[in-house]
Amino acid sequence: MSGLRSFVARRLLLGVAQTVAVVLLVFALTEALPGDAAVALAGDQPDPARIAAIREAMHLDRPAYERLADWATGLFHGDLGTSLTSGRPVGQYIADGFGPTLLLATLTVALLVPIGFGLGVLAARHEGRLADRLISSVTLAVYAVPEFALGVLLVTVLALRLGWLPPTAVGYGTDLLGHPAALVLPVLVLLSRPVCSLSRLVRAGMIDALASPYVAQARRYGISGTRIRYAHALPGALAPAVQQLARTVDWLLSGVIVVEALYVIPGLGTVLLNAVAERDVPVVQGLAVVFGVLTVVLNLGADLVAHRLAPRAAVAA
Repeated sequence: MSGLRSFVARRLLLGVAQTVAVVLLVFALTEALPGDAAVALAGDQPDPARIAAIREAMHLDRPAYERLADWATGLFHGDLGTSLTSGRPVGQYIADGFGPTLLLATLTVALLVPIGFGLGVLAARHEGRLADRLISSVTLAVYAVPEFALGVLLVTVLALRLGWLPPTAVGYGTDLLGHPAALVLPVLVLLSRPVCSLSRLVRAGMIDALASPYVAQARRYGISGTRIRYAHALPGALAPAVQQLARTVDWLLSGVIVVEALYVIPGLGTVLLNAVAERDVPVVQGLAVVFGVLTVVLNLGADLVAHRLAPRAAVAA
């Protein structure tokens, strides 16, 4: 038990350090962008005097380190800050955009697990035969296509030419569950690469397990092939697969930005893009904290599961 507590403590400390580093990097990069929120609010033909007045009113004339220190102080009290452009609390922005993003991520993961594991098990079961070669070839080809290019292709074929699905979520607002057709294309794009990587990982893990001495011994004892595959070989692929799932959910946080922008979905990705365009630093920082904390929690959960399934390997890591 003490070893587990030490393991969790190390992972938490590492996660906190990573989150702080991400926030500092985001703040520095945002500060390095040309212009600021005052320029964005001044309009297309800004008056220097008006920009200076806006900058003073928004406290943008203060040194960057002072603004960062004030924001960090508020963060310790649960205050993510206030938007520079609208005056709304950053937490409200996150609350408004969290629903669509969570819905997309949940649907993606809910479909990813059965499809990814199913394809991996099927390929391993028919190793070297037609089904295995077909699954391996298709997953490799799909994985090589960037999400944005795949999204544009699906819109062109399924929405514009065939008219089967709506090309975007414009007009649906946040009520995406009431319009499930608008979710099909975004979820397909988000599923494309994770399904490929997970299925290939499960296939490799099961093939290695099926070639192990303990599986050969089980065959000599007359244990059925189905039991060997699912009771002995599949558990051997679970630890790396769980870690891959955590990395996939982590990746969804960045992949959803592209998908939400392409399909005009009002989630956290859209909030982030708008905040960057308007140089709304508090909103960008607040989202960086949310993404950082989610990444830490997801990876910690995956490490704990892997530690449970393969404790020696996890401790050594």
